[in-house]
Amino acid sequence: MSLSIPNSRAQSRTRSSRAFEAPITPLDGVHPVFHDGRVAVITGAACGIGQAAAVELAKLGLKIAIADVDEAGLAETAKLVSDIIGQSNLLVIPTDVSKKEQVENLRDKVYEAWAEVAVLVNNAGIGPIGKSWEGLDNWHKVFDVNVFGVLNVQQIFVSSMLPQENPSVIINTGSKQGITNPPGNAAYNASKAAVKSLTESLSHELRNLPYANVTAHLFVPGWTWSGLTGSKTGAERHPGTWTASETVLYMLDKVRRGQFYIICPDNETRTEVDQLRIMWAAGDVAEGRPALSRWHKDYKSLFEEYVKDGLESLD
Repeated sequence: MSLSIPNSRAQSRTRSSRAFEAPITPLDGVHPVFHDGRVAVITGAACGIGQAAAVELAKLGLKIAIADVDEAGLAETAKLVSDIIGQSNLLVIPTDVSKKEQVENLRDKVYEAWAEVAVLVNNAGIGPIGKSWEGLDNWHKVFDVNVFGVLNVQQIFVSSMLPQENPSVIINTGSKQGITNPPGNAAYNASKAAVKSLTESLSHELRNLPYANVTAHLFVPGWTWSGLTGSKTGAERHPGTWTASETVLYMLDKVRRGQFYIICPDNETRTEVDQLRIMWAAGDVAEGRPALSRWHKDYKSLFEEYVKDGLESLD
């Protein structure tokens, strides 16, 4: 099947947003896991998306366990969450997700306190720059947290969540950089590509277990104002970004709808542009174009034409 640049409106229509939407079933507006009294565990909860996830889930009445290596930031999140649900419904557990024994401690403390996990937001991540042939130390740091940290949490929690009677969800935080692989930080891109792959495998394995009542979801934020994008520095927020809360609320809505791939837009990039970028990246492989042809001097204008034609087909 050709994935060449569309040269007509009819060809472009096949790449409309509906092609990327999961089937939507009738809903009462509430996913079975997002209920008062159930339990959410959030890693990377000291700031940004993790902090916003803790706050928004607390607003829904869930009990919240927050984990991070940044204890000062964790204390800030704890204050926000306890103001909503009270201290008795909050666990604060400093955790380095790259350390298996610390993740086991996190799981044990949550199950000792509340005997279940309904929502596991596997969100911890870092972004030191590692180039393809430089910065090996940063490669180890990034993979220890972004890949093995996610894998530690997944492997240690899933075996405990599977026997639970009530439905539960695992939400792994990926990145568009793990899908379209833009130049700039090869280590981060590769780590998030690994998260995409392992979450896809997790979803497949869970849905083929006859007794599983757990679903997996790949959460891919757009341009979000968070610790990784400068919110900790005191810089002025860029108007192209979404707030962390906006991103989390979008994600929760898509989880309610049962979607696996949750690709968040932002104030600069609309959903249809994300879809066209993803299809172009896949076309590099399918059509034998140069790697990352979107940024190749001989293909830049062709990519721009492709996006222009694709968006015009939707108007």
